[in-house]
Formats: sequence, C-alpha cells, structure tokens
Amino acid sequence: MAGGKASARQKMINLMYLVFIAMMAMNMSKEVLNAFGLMDTKFSVSSTAVNERNIEKLELLQQKGIEQKADFGLSAERGKIVKEKSEKFSNYLQDLKAYLIKKGKIKIDPKTNELKWGTMDNSAAVDESWFSGDRLSRSTSVYGEFSGESVMTAFETYRNDIKEIFGKDTYFKPAMVEFENRFGTEDQISEEGEPVNWLKHNFETYPLVATYTRLSSIINDVATTESSLLNLLLGNANEEAYGLDKNKAIVLADKSTFFAGEKFQGKVVIGQYAQVPPIKLFIQGQQLDLSEAIDDSGAARLNFDVGSVGEHEIVGVFTVMQKGEPLEIPISGNYVVVPRPNDASIAADKMNVVYRGLDNPLTISIAGISSDKVSVTGPGISKVSNGKYVVVPPSDGKNTINITATGTLQGGDQIISTKKFRVKNIPKTLGRISGQTGSVSLNKRDLSVSRVEAYFSDFAYDLPVNVVSFDVTISGQPTITVRGNRLSQDAKDAISRAKRRSTVTIDRIQVEVPGVAVTLSKATPLIIKLTN
Repeated sequence: MAGGKASARQKMINLMYLVFIAMMAMNMSKEVLNAFGLMDTKFSVSSTAVNERNIEKLELLQQKGIEQKADFGLSAERGKIVKEKSEKFSNYLQDLKAYLIKKGKIKIDPKTNELKWGTMDNSAAVDESWFSGDRLSRSTSVYGEFSGESVMTAFETYRNDIKEIFGKDTYFKPAMVEFENRFGTEDQISEEGEPVNWLKHNFETYPLVATYTRLSSIINDVATTESSLLNLLLGNANEEAYGLDKNKAIVLADKSTFFAGEKFQGKVVIGQYAQVPPIKLFIQGQQLDLSEAIDDSGAARLNFDVGSVGEHEIVGVFTVMQKGEPLEIPISGNYVVVPRPNDASIAADKMNVVYRGLDNPLTISIAGISSDKVSVTGPGISKVSNGKYVVVPPSDGKNTINITATGTLQGGDQIISTKKFRVKNIPKTLGRISGQTGSVSLNKRDLSVSRVEAYFSDFAYDLPVNVVSFDVTISGQPTITVRGNRLSQDAKDAISRAKRRSTVTIDRIQVEVPGVAVTLSKATPLIIKLTN
C-alpha cells in the first residue's frame, strides 16, 4: 500500500481514489463520502478475519516449536516477534485514526451507529497535524506522537523491525522484497519532476475520509503481510516467489578449453542466480574476502593461479543463511591449462614491416611457455625484456629477414616457429615552411624570419627530423646554399632585392634523424611565390 509495485487489490484501491478525486471536482455528493465509509468497513471486516486466522497460525507454529524444536524452534520465535511488531504498528494506526476523528470533530450517526462519513470532506485535521509548510510537523509539536515526523517514524520502525527478524536469510529474500515494495516510504516524484516526501505526496490536501480509509487499508496490509510471513515460517513457500518461472537455464561446460575438432561436452541445468549475501566462501582451500569477491548479481569472482599444464578441478564451499541455519553449497568445476602449443605469436608493434636504421620493437611469445624458456634469433635482433625485442635490419640491401622463436616445453620438446618480415627504407620527408608544404605564398618579411622544416607524413614512427642544409634560388639571382634550418643573411638580402611576385625555390633540403645511422633522402622542395 505504501509504495513500490502494487498488487491487483492495491490497483483497485488506487483507482477508487482517482474516482474520488474526480468526483471532488464535480461538487462531490455525500453518497460518494458514504461509499468510502462502506469501503472502510470492508477493510475492517477483512482485517478482523485475517487476524483471527493469524492467531490460529501462530498457535500452530508455537506448538510445532515445542514438538519439533530442531525444525521449528527458530521459526516459532520469529513468528512471535512478527505478531508483536505487526500488532504494535496496527494499534498505532488505529490510535492515529481515532485521533484524526477527534481532531476533525466527527460525530457518530445515532441511526447507523457509524461515523458521519458525509462530514469528512475536508483535509484540515490531517494537514494541520502532519504538515508545517513544506515540511513535516515535528514530534515535539503539540501533535506529539501523531505529528508528521512521528507517522513517518512509525512506518520506518515497523519496516526495519520486520526486516531485522529475517536478516540475511535467503529463504525469505523474495518475501522481504515484496514487503519493501508494500511498505516503502521513499520520496515520490511530483508532476514537475521534483522529489516530494511520501507522506505529503499521498495525504496532503486529501479529504479526511480518504486518509481514514487509506489507513484502514494499510492496517489490512499489515495483517496480510503477517499472514504471508507466518505461512513461510510454517513451510508453505510462496509459489509466486519460488516457482520455476523465476529460474534460468544455465550452461555448464565440462571444461573451459576445447581444441579444434573436439565435440562440445557439458550440460544445461535449471537454476537461479541467487542475489543473496553469503556469509563464507572457500575456493581451493582459501577463504575469500566477500567484500571483494561478490558482485552485484550475487556471483563470486574467482582469481587464483591456474597451476601447471593439464586439467585441474575447482573445489570450494558457498555458505549462506537459510531458515536461520548456515547452508553449505558445494562448488565443483574444472578447467584446462593448454598443454602443448604448436605455434608462436610474433608481431611487429608498429607495422608488418621493419625499417632499416630504426629500432623496430617486436613482441614475441609462445602460448603455454614462459618467456625464460623462449629464445629468439635473427639478423640484428636483441632482447630488451621478457617477451620484448628490437630488431635493426642490416644495411646489406636485402628486402626480407627471418625471425625464429624456439620454445622449450616441459620434458625437453621444442616448438620452433619462423616468420618473415619485409625490410623497407625510411620514407621520404616533406619540406615545410610557415606550416605549409609544396607551393606557398608568403611576403618577404615572413619568408625571411621563417624556419625551414621537414616531417614524415603518415609514418608509424614518431621521429624528430632536423634540417641540416638547403639551397635557395630566386628568379634572376644565383643559388645560395644555407647551413642549418634558417635563412642566412645572404639569402635574406637576396630576397629583399627580389622583384614583386618573384618565385623562390628552396630545394636540396638535407635532413637527419638523431640516432639513425642511415642516410635519409632529401625532403621535398618548397616553391614560394612572393606577394610583395
């Protein structure tokens, strides 16, 4: 009734409230108010009947607790507490109803010996008692234990008391989820999308007759909840919560590794992913830290050394609480550590080629064999660390080299794998000035102060390129050779003498890459058209 998912009965009640509100906008008649009174009477009759049956169930449970203490002793104790907490909450709600009737000055009709439902058409008694502006009235106010804060505390206390009875017992988890949905008091969302206190959202400005009837329905919900919990304690599990429609088909493979040509072997079982907190978990003889091992779905994450080559078993125990007692669920499984790889994994970290003059990084490994049992040979190759190598191809003009990896298995057998790599020269660089390449338009001043640069275009390696020298040729003037990457004074003077719109060619751009011993090709030339 209080919040969360609504049952069919609750949806019917909510519909009646909607009808009631609609009738208010149409100058609601006393017949409508009397109809709520009839509904209140039905809730009261239903609660009385359910409470009588609950007394019988509790007596039966207490008797079983005496006769079969081992099986029902704890359940009998729990049932007694459920009854006490439910009765305490129901009595509070009954007193709250009486208080509201008194505050609203509602009289008994001498003809029917019932409340005068037709006079309960305003919300003053509720609004003045429970709300103070945008907040709930405090328990220290003149309304005392029937203030807004006190009412919310009563709901929260009842909810927490019932949850504490069953703790982490997995058997009652579905029932506790349903209980939370029925008696939740979390904030609601208004039509404007803002969070609103549950009590204000459900009761403020509602006529007294609506609040009075709703409290009766909550009392009926308490009795119904008590009945469901007593049924569970007696062993009558709720089919809706535990039925087969709540299960899933789970595939369990006989082993975690299969080789090409093998048949898949395993089984399919019906089960549930139990989102319940375990109290202990042992795997391979070691107790795991539950705070780190259990994820949101209730699954246990495993993390341990796989061991040597071959098939291994996984054994352990999952311990959860059920019906107040620890329940140990055995864990059994297996996995396979690949015993005999037949190929090596050799990959160029940059490209499927290697370049002359560069330290080309390679990652080399053989599945199932540790790096200290793998040796690598090839022209210009050297080891950097476990599994990491560099190869500097020799400058003998050959266009391919072979890299061979040899791995030694337990017992002395060897796996040998060879892979061929293409050998390429470092690509040509592009000349650049003032951030531009190829044909460029610049004025004399910008050209004189610019630096001549070179760079690799679309190359896997991020290499710094230094310009060593270049030639400058201006229309009608002799060529000037410049050392470094900036125009010499002679070149600047020649540019200042150049006619307007003259063409300046910068070519024979000699470049080098620090640390690379090979001679690089000259960068592409630059054609500059002067704009002044």
